[in-house]
Amino acid sequence: MLGVIRRRVASGSSSSSLIEQSLRTIRLAVSAPIRVSSVVEKEIVFHRGGLGNVRNFCHLISPGCRSNLWASREVVFSNQQEATIQRWTRSFSSESGDLVDVVVPPLAESIADGTLAKFLKNPGDSVKIDEPIAQIETDKVTIDVNSPDSGVIQKFLAKEGDTVEPGNKIAVISKSGDSASHVAPFESTSEKAASQQTARAEKISEEKKAPKAESPPITERSKPATPSPSPPQRSPTEPQLPPKERERRVPMTRLRKRVATRLKDSQNTFALLTTFNEVDMTNLMKLRSDYKDAFVEKHGVKLGLMSGFVKAAVTALQNQPIVNAVIDGDDIIYRDYVDISIAVGTPKGLVVPVIREADKMNFADIEKEINSLAKKANNGTLSIDEMAGGSFTISNGGVYGSLLSTPIINPPQSAILGMHSIVSRPMVVGGNIVPRPMMYIALTYDHRLIDGREAVFFLRRIKDVVEDPRRLLLDI
Repeated sequence: MLGVIRRRVASGSSSSSLIEQSLRTIRLAVSAPIRVSSVVEKEIVFHRGGLGNVRNFCHLISPGCRSNLWASREVVFSNQQEATIQRWTRSFSSESGDLVDVVVPPLAESIADGTLAKFLKNPGDSVKIDEPIAQIETDKVTIDVNSPDSGVIQKFLAKEGDTVEPGNKIAVISKSGDSASHVAPFESTSEKAASQQTARAEKISEEKKAPKAESPPITERSKPATPSPSPPQRSPTEPQLPPKERERRVPMTRLRKRVATRLKDSQNTFALLTTFNEVDMTNLMKLRSDYKDAFVEKHGVKLGLMSGFVKAAVTALQNQPIVNAVIDGDDIIYRDYVDISIAVGTPKGLVVPVIREADKMNFADIEKEINSLAKKANNGTLSIDEMAGGSFTISNGGVYGSLLSTPIINPPQSAILGMHSIVSRPMVVGGNIVPRPMMYIALTYDHRLIDGREAVFFLRRIKDVVEDPRRLLLDI
């Protein structure tokens, strides 16, 4: 084997002088490839038994060959007996250089697959780079599939409702857009094939039935006509069910199935017990009314009631750390941090984003975080990290008008606080009956870990802080 390494620097000299210099330097077979380069070029040529393998990454201009303006990989086969050269060129973009595959992005560590919920575009539509073209629904969140390049959607490779995994191809995009008009949509192609198969099946069935129609009918004149059996009489006590035509069967979404599974697991695992109390909201509502304008002016966010309950829950968890703990096998895990989960109802289902390090936040930080998480939840843009973890949950059914409820624990937590609607009710204050804005609060807890004493003290602490927010300043 003879290895020759050549380096050439293009200058203003003509191509013929470069060829003459190369021939004077190295004398090879007649079939040796001749190259002329207009830029700095580095080539490695190996001749072994008449086989030459050339790899270059430059702008080549060779006799009888087309000019390449991009990085290419070339393989040259040379025969010493015949002066013929075969050349294959493959670009480093895709098979044709124009089509781009749209693949499912990575979902999350704990999520292996998802359901292709819907396509946001149709075949033939123009898309820009990073523009969402489809949505994938997982057990926890809905993820957008963005276009990897600008172009026109040529066809879909999957259908809505299919289960897809990371890396699966779901669509093809043409960067030039020329071939989009010549490609029929995936659905229309499948429908056309199905209609053709149906037509063939009907034709075959008609051919089979044709001879039977010509056969002489069976004589039934000799037999007396038997009356048709009367329909069975229904008993008066049998319920009259509505017809099936008035019912609709819709498959559950992955989020709804996940919520149903977790709630049922919670009921089957925990020893659920709920304790109740009522809170006079007069002082907290007065605090909000007095400082709402100054609060918005300084912090740029409205002062709500949730921040007051979050701060009250933080102090209650610090006073009763067993409520912030969880059972793990034969051990109890005490959490030295306070991450409050906020239950948010969305059109797609219930999600529970987490406020991290709530014990280190003030009222403004809590309100900003709640508003941000609520907007993401309604838009379906919550990430897995924003819903993972959490040591305690607050559910506010009062926004929907709930007066009283028994919330279910969100595993792997040990308790959940339920807030309800504020109703003006007559209360005895100082020996007098006066109207007060009252709210029922409920604490559902795992009785395997938390005793009734700790649960009542926890709920009592929340009542005291909400009814007198000055306790937060004095830490009493």
